[in-house]
Amino acid sequence: MSEKSTYLTIRNRSEGLYKEKGSKFIGIALPCSTSEDAKELIELIRKEHHQARHFCYAYRFGLEADEYRANDDGEPSNSAGAPILGQLLSFDLTNLLMVVVRYYGGTKLGVGGLINAYRTAAKEAIEAGKIVEREVFDWVWITFEYPDMPNVMNTLKKFNLEMIEHEFEVSCRIKTNLSLTFAVEIKAELNVFDSVKIKEIGRY
Repeated sequence: MSEKSTYLTIRNRSEGLYKEKGSKFIGIALPCSTSEDAKELIELIRKEHHQARHFCYAYRFGLEADEYRANDDGEPSNSAGAPILGQLLSFDLTNLLMVVVRYYGGTKLGVGGLINAYRTAAKEAIEAGKIVEREVFDWVWITFEYPDMPNVMNTLKKFNLEMIEHEFEVSCRIKTNLSLTFAVEIKAELNVFDSVKIKEIGRY
């Protein structure tokens, strides 16, 4: 099985709205890739909608979408976070935070009504946005001595690699990102040269 090198997410923040018996449910989809970022974004939304009653959310992170969480924020268990997460699963989205803000309208909806409301608000937010396919890269520093500069530059040119950052001093180093499709091949080609060392930065 070949390793996944792309994922689906929402390009920019998008919103959806669902109303039921006076209550208003605002779905807010936000590109996001860490739980720390998610926490900050939720706090910003709390300030933005300071009169709302509930801020229920779900997120999925990672290339395999193996980091996820759902939160009911005071609503009955599994009536809010789970249906929100269900929409992220349904659209196969990752690196995404979905918050559904509820303004209470005075009439209880029951668990079934809440599940439908939170699910629909999340779905509306996704459908209002633009789903995009993002490529994941291996980010690396390539360090080398001056005699190997022509070899390194030829490899960068051959694979159309961008010099994100570079330092040409006593020793040289270049920061670049490798497509997962060719990462192994590129690293093997560079490792042939005597002075070249590759330092992994991360995959994102």
